Amino acid sequence: MPPEVPAPVVFQPRASTGCRGLDEALGGGLPAGRLYLLEGTPGSGKTTLALQFLLAGQAAGEACLYMTLSETAEEIETVARSHGWALGGITLFELSSVSAIRQESEEQTLLHPWELELGSTVKLMYERALQLGARRVVFDSLSELRLLAQDPLRYRRQVLAIKQAFAGQGITVLLIDDLSGRGERSDGQLHSLCHGVITLERLTLAFGAARRRLQIQKMRGIAFLEGHHDFVLRYGGVDMFTRLVAGSHPAQPATERMSSGLDALDALLRGGPLRGTSILVSGPAGSGKTVLAMQYVLAACRRGERACIYEFDERLGTLLTRGSQLGMDAAPFLADGRLHMRQIDPAELSPGEFAAMIRSEVERDGVRVVVIDSLNGYLSSMVQEQQLILQLHELLSYLGLRGVLTLLLNPQQGVLGWAQSPDLNISYIADTVLLLRFFEAAGRIRRAISAIKNRSGDHENTIREFRIAPSRGIVIGEPLTEFNGVLSGSPSYLGREEPLLPHGDEEAGE
Repeated sequence: MPPEVPAPVVFQPRASTGCRGLDEALGGGLPAGRLYLLEGTPGSGKTTLALQFLLAGQAAGEACLYMTLSETAEEIETVARSHGWALGGITLFELSSVSAIRQESEEQTLLHPWELELGSTVKLMYERALQLGARRVVFDSLSELRLLAQDPLRYRRQVLAIKQAFAGQGITVLLIDDLSGRGERSDGQLHSLCHGVITLERLTLAFGAARRRLQIQKMRGIAFLEGHHDFVLRYGGVDMFTRLVAGSHPAQPATERMSSGLDALDALLRGGPLRGTSILVSGPAGSGKTVLAMQYVLAACRRGERACIYEFDERLGTLLTRGSQLGMDAAPFLADGRLHMRQIDPAELSPGEFAAMIRSEVERDGVRVVVIDSLNGYLSSMVQEQQLILQLHELLSYLGLRGVLTLLLNPQQGVLGWAQSPDLNISYIADTVLLLRFFEAAGRIRRAISAIKNRSGDHENTIREFRIAPSRGIVIGEPLTEFNGVLSGSPSYLGREEPLLPHGDEEAGE
């Protein structure tokens, strides 16, 4: 049997959408010279994205035409000014004000859409584009065309006429549909006529800003990134955050262990965690999770590496003040750029934007240690719990491939009791788990630390006292061999007092 001959690769010129994230999801932009549908409910960002598409064409030296049946040129220009854009090189053409459509007298300056002849409308679109020499055309919107047609068969016939009229002319056409008259239902017939379909959604949550996301429904002839992609409307237009796919990024395997700068803490993991792994630090409020994460962060900064803390819960000023009091001053590293600290508002940030933020820090700035404080805050930014597990797993896989050490802080539900969370599968998302606990001994509340899992190697199976001392930071004591009730959720120490760390300023060196 003769060897199979691979099919020749046909180069397709691409038309940039003007949105970097969308171009990335499309593998470089829209195949040029085709008809595309941009659909979404009012307020989802269709007009803004369409204008970006035309501005990208203008920047490439192409003639661009914006035809509108639903909005006036003044309204389109108002949208552009709100983003700081000038539309001087883009032709705005109001079909509703053209008397030539029905060959009325020149004195008539305004015709309503329901007065227009549908066939003349399509013909006028085509003639105006050829007259201008346009390479990009936006038609806004199909909803008005649907009203003019009044009959589904006639409507489909006219959309097909638009497609056939522009076919072979090398013009990239973007049809806008606001889904009026069909709710949010998909129009299968319309989808089948278009070369590609892009759908925009606007989601209103119970609290916080509305979330927007984009989905490429179909795109003939090219591979594209499927699924939902979060995006925001901000000054400057649509900013889309391509869905993170860890496997598409090159791996940077590393076998080096990362020291915390504290020998007793490193001993718990037999020398420290490996690069590219994740540590889940779990414990009740006040047990020292953030301070423990800061120990790894500052050790990395002292080695000349970069680190970043994403703070969902605590205010950055409070964290810096507390660190300074414990002898863990982060201000010098903030000043020289080795440490980045980001205050995150989960009510305003989408998961896609958060992942894009981390990617930027890792790929642009070379961050080697990432702290997410806390998972509860991250969960608050999610729309559905299942998305949390999947997106967090993908994010950790990506960071692992990039050789980044990730610390996830998981607050326990309640102050005392077993550290479990109904929303998270700890063993599934983390390579290493460090458990912090309160325990009672000699009439005092003390802290304990233990490593209960380490995929990257061996670990101690002991429980050690964990103390946060002013001016000294973290102090770790000897193994506490006479514990009862650790796994039941109410640990107590029944042994001798000698192995415990001393209390008192003069004894502890505080």
